[in-house]
Amino acid sequence: MKIVLCNEVVRDLEFAEQCAFAAELGYDGIELAPFTLGEEPHLISAEERARLRRAASDAGIAIVSLHWLLVTPAGLSINGPDQAVRRRTVEVIERLIELAHDLGATALVHGSPAQRQVAPDDDAGDAWQRARETFAAIAPAAEAANVDYCLEPLAPRETNFINTITQAVELVEAVASPAFCTMIDTCAAGLAEAEPLSQVFDTWLPTGHVRHVQVNDSNKRGPGQGPQIFAPVMAALARHDYRRSVAVEPFDYVPDGPAAAARAIGYLRGIEETLTWQR
Repeated sequence: MKIVLCNEVVRDLEFAEQCAFAAELGYDGIELAPFTLGEEPHLISAEERARLRRAASDAGIAIVSLHWLLVTPAGLSINGPDQAVRRRTVEVIERLIELAHDLGATALVHGSPAQRQVAPDDDAGDAWQRARETFAAIAPAAEAANVDYCLEPLAPRETNFINTITQAVELVEAVASPAFCTMIDTCAAGLAEAEPLSQVFDTWLPTGHVRHVQVNDSNKRGPGQGPQIFAPVMAALARHDYRRSVAVEPFDYVPDGPAAAARAIGYLRGIEETLTWQR
């Protein structure tokens, strides 16, 4: 498996410095949050895309995936009642898929809780159908770009739409595209799933629906900085021969972003080494 760093953790650095720092710590790649590139990241030039890809390559790592897709531009929604807003959202997502392809990324992670929240006066069933239409509309672009578009289940404290992996898989199967899938975020799964985290992976990895993993603690800090124990998670990934990316995605940077990134990779690599030694 590849362990990658979500770049917003060190967003105070210029992008080339982010890549160099991640590589020096031992990360295999970067998971890029488009909002760190500006207000309209889906419209950045071909020259800028080439520069970003070259910065990662020069550091000896890759831009593996994109996440936090709809933070900017403002006013987007995958399932709101306004058809014009949803049409605009589809256009932005299609451009982000192009961006991912141009950067060499192989996955996009669709979290963006605010842009999928179902309003109190809206009908949940109607919102679900509108989300299905949105994802069905962008699926051909994801297929053409040969990327995985991963719907992220999020805990109820973040959003009221798609909280569990079961709910995500229901939508994935309704869209029925080979490019549309789901993923596991350990913070969200630890809060929303009934099973222990290791059992969540044992249940869902064999299905083929889960194609990406993000690791963070239930307290929103990095792995190793809270109550969750990650050795069973890493053991489950190894048990299922998971060879895709594991993205470190803390939200609360303690004591700061660079230190949180350093602690997380040391903690995870230590578990990885122990598991290898035990075989």
